[in-house]
Parts: sequence; structure tokens; C-alpha cells
Amino acid sequence: MDRSKEIVLIEKQRETVEVILNDGRIFRGSRNTSIGEFLKLLPEWKSPPIVSAVVDGELRELTYLIRKDAVVKPVTMHDSDGSKIYRRSLIFLLQAAFEKDFPNIEFTVDHSVPNGGYFCTVIGRRPLSPKEVTALEKHMYYMVEADMPILREQVLLRDAIEYFKRKGYHDKLRLLKYRKKPHLVLYRLGSHRDYHHGYMVPSTGFLEVFSLLPRGEGFILQYPRRKTPTKLFPMPEYTKLRGLFQQYSRWLASLGISSVGALNDAILSGSIREVILVSEALHEQKISAIVNRIIEKLHDVRIILIAGPTSSGKTTFSKRLAIQLLASGVSPFALELDNYFVDRDKTPRDEQGNLNFEAFEAINNHLLETNLLELIAGKKVQLPRFNFKSGKSEPGDVIQLKKDQLIILEGIHGLNTKLLTKFSSKNIFRIYISCLTQLNLDRFNRISTTDTRMLRRIVRDAKSRGFSAQRTIGMWESVRRGERENIFPYQENADEIFNSALVYELAALKPLAEPLLRQIRNGTDEYLEAKRLLAFLEWFLPVEVKLIPDNSIVREFIGDSILSNFKLWVGSQDESQY
Repeated sequence: MDRSKEIVLIEKQRETVEVILNDGRIFRGSRNTSIGEFLKLLPEWKSPPIVSAVVDGELRELTYLIRKDAVVKPVTMHDSDGSKIYRRSLIFLLQAAFEKDFPNIEFTVDHSVPNGGYFCTVIGRRPLSPKEVTALEKHMYYMVEADMPILREQVLLRDAIEYFKRKGYHDKLRLLKYRKKPHLVLYRLGSHRDYHHGYMVPSTGFLEVFSLLPRGEGFILQYPRRKTPTKLFPMPEYTKLRGLFQQYSRWLASLGISSVGALNDAILSGSIREVILVSEALHEQKISAIVNRIIEKLHDVRIILIAGPTSSGKTTFSKRLAIQLLASGVSPFALELDNYFVDRDKTPRDEQGNLNFEAFEAINNHLLETNLLELIAGKKVQLPRFNFKSGKSEPGDVIQLKKDQLIILEGIHGLNTKLLTKFSSKNIFRIYISCLTQLNLDRFNRISTTDTRMLRRIVRDAKSRGFSAQRTIGMWESVRRGERENIFPYQENADEIFNSALVYELAALKPLAEPLLRQIRNGTDEYLEAKRLLAFLEWFLPVEVKLIPDNSIVREFIGDSILSNFKLWVGSQDESQY
């Protein structure tokens, strides 16, 4: 056999590569050119600004070098990953400017604030004066105009630890004790270096939109929202939320848990049991305080409205609130807002033409108000029952409340003042509940409250609904859009705010969430989000589920809650009973 006939001529490697965009456009350029250089040729480069890219299914920084033909999807500030990169880079810019202006002072990024921003506080001295804040902002804008490079460097873990020892970054050192990989990525801006969990923009010139605002005992680093990535809007006062964050900060201090490194120390030492018990006791203490406020107003209050975003723990909170009310001699009745949906053919649709069950108009507010007025007047009322299969409202139970019995109504629109307009505000007690995580990886690497809620929901959906993590993540953007429109704008209408975050919960969710996230295959948008969450969870040591009390809010998501079958119910037409 003449094997020479099997020989095929292979062309010399091309000196160029092709970048194929997800919409079909193709660019050709020199091999080892950064993806940013390719994307700068796009007419939409800055509308909205492109800050990274997905290259062959993997999220990459704009400095990533293209060595072979690649399929590329631009990532803009309008995207979830893009907005995270912008905000992270903005914090890094603030760090670098602050270190220059105040070389002997430290600050920390405490928590996020409504309308787009981070609340920051100075450590060990009085807050920055308005004049100092203005000067710091001016310095940051000077660095933006200079378009200084933000350089990425991978170093050995031991070298990073030595560097942070010299800098006195004790929270970083505490965290890095649990680092399993032998290396760490540091970023450099001028003479400033630090670790940040996630990617950055290539240079300060990308960070054109921000503001520094003096506020209370600190200042706010304001960033643009995803929908309006090139604009800033007036910053609300958010007085009630700020007070809640201050309370949670005191809780963390009382627990001795200042960061994830400190939490890991508690898990490793075996003292996590005490941390869990005290955390749960603080929750119970807050619920009891809310009940005391309700009782103080009992001569006026007839309806308790509870609202909050998805996976905030509304169900467990409502039941624990009811138990505390019962223990105080007050009999509550739980009314389900879901039974007041309008018939499906009357349900409004969103911009994509899909049924929008989260819109205010999806609720029959007139019928709800009529029923509530009659119930409070002591009349027998036939409640509606919504048939989710037929999409129709049907006749439900006939009930009659006891004298002075409180009604608990949980639903997405509970803080919207358009709900129950026929009632005086003094007759309604509004409670906002959310998982407002304030425990951070370190002083500059925040844990997103949204990430905590997403992990809660991934675990719950898999256990109680049989949903895959990919399905939950795929629906998340739609869920978040409904929250931004129907819940977050009304937070400050609440009479009380309950923070359902528990300092230990991510360590408890970790062993349950990780196998679910690993099932998501490469090549999907959900894979990128799963990969990000998995990298984030690597920082946590796991907590044994058996240590968590059976009435904990966390049990609503991981299962085996003693409250799962707890119900407030009216037993007959003339008698209310628990």
C-alpha cells in the first residue's frame, strides 16, 4: 500500500484570527490581539458601554488575547456580569484614590444602598467632611481622565499573604488561610494593589459615571443602574434601611463575625453552634420587638401587610410573627393574596407579551378591599379561591372573624400605597422583609444580597419543586425585574423592616447548592452564572445542616421546617380558631 497517498498538505498557520460575534458579524485581526481591540470597532462600543466579553462560552476581561478563531458575545454595563465588573472596578478606583489622599486611614465598603450605591465608612476617626468627600471624588475623576491601566497579575499565594501582612490587611489574611489554590490574582492601579473577587475593566477611562455623596456617618459611592448605565439619579435618603444595616452591623459585632474568614474560624473551632443559636435568637428578638409595636397600636391596627422580594423568607417570618402574636394573646387570621388574582384573560402582559402576574393590575384590588372591609365589620364573607389550572376565580371559604381579630396579608404589593386605599394608614401595619446580607469576604469584596437569595431559591426549588438550578437561574432576571418595579421602590413605606439574613447561612447552603450548580453544562448563560457562584462558595467552609434549628428561616429553603404545616385557619362560618 502506498501510504504517501494518505498524506495531506497542512497550510502554514494563519497570522490572523477571526472573531465571530453572536449576531453573525465577523472581524479579522492579528493573532494575540486583545478582545477589547476587536470590540472597539463596533459602532455600539459605548451604547451601552462594553466592559467584557464571553469568548467561546467563558467570561473574559477585555485584555484577554485572542489566539485562535473565537465566537464572542460582548458584555455591556446593561448585563448582570457587566454591571458587576463596573462596580467592582469602581471600588478599586476608590481604594487607590483614598490610599493616596488618606494614607494613614482605612475605610470599608459596608453595604449596598437603594438606587445604586455602596455605603462606606471610615475606620478609627471621624467621618469624612463634605469638603474631603468632594476632594476625593475630584481625585477619582482625575484618574479616570488619565485613563490609567488596571493591571492583572497572578502571584503565588504565599507572596500575596506576605504582601497583605505588610499592608496590615488582617481581614484578607484571615480569608486567605482557607484558600485552596496555590496562587491568587491581584490587580494593580498605580502603586495600589489588592485582591478582588472577579474581573475588572482594563483601565480607569471606562469608569466615567459615578459620584461620592456625604451621608450620615459615612459616604456613598454611587454607580449607575443597569437600565441607565450612563446616568445617575438622585439618591434617596433610605433612612429606615440605613438603620437596619446599622443594627445588623451591631449583630455581627456581637457575634464576633466581621468577615467570611472569621466565620470560617468559628466553623473550624467548633464555636459555630453558638453563632447559630445567637443568630437565631437575634431574629426572634427582632420579631418579638415588631409584635410589641403592633400591640402598642392594637386599638387602630386591623391589617398586617408583609412584602419582600423572592426568597426573603416571607413564609417562615409570617408564621413566626403569628406565633408571637398568639403568645401575646392576639389571634391573627392569614389571608392569601394569591386568591385575588384577576381571571387570566384580564391579566396584563409585559413588554414581551407574556402574562405579568406581578403587575399591580393582576390583583383584584376592589374585591380585596371589599372583603377586608366586610371582615373587619364582623360580617360573614365568602372569599375567592383562584384556580391556577383554569385561570379563573372561584368561590372559596365562607368565614367570619372574631372581634378585633387581626388579618395578616402577605404579598408582593403589600407596601404599595395603591393597595387598600379605602383604609386609613393607621389601620394598616406594613412590614418589609428582605435578606440584607452585610457579611463580606473582606472590607472591599461585598457579598451581594441578591446572590444569597438566589442560592436560597436554587436549593429550595430543587428540593420542593424539582426544578434544576439552570431553570432557576434562567428565570432569575425576570424575577428581579418584577422586584425592581413592584417592591424596591416602596421599601421606605414600611412601618418595620425585618432582615432575614443569617450570618452562617451561606456556609449551610454551600454543600446543598454546589452539586446543583455543577450540573449546569458549559455553553449556556446559566453556566456562566453557576461558575461565578461556585467560585464564590469556595471561600466558605461548610456547616452541618443538623445544627440549624427546625424553625429557622433557612429551613424554608433547605427543608425540614417545623413550620411547614403551620396554618392559621378559620374553622367554620361563625368561629375562628387556630
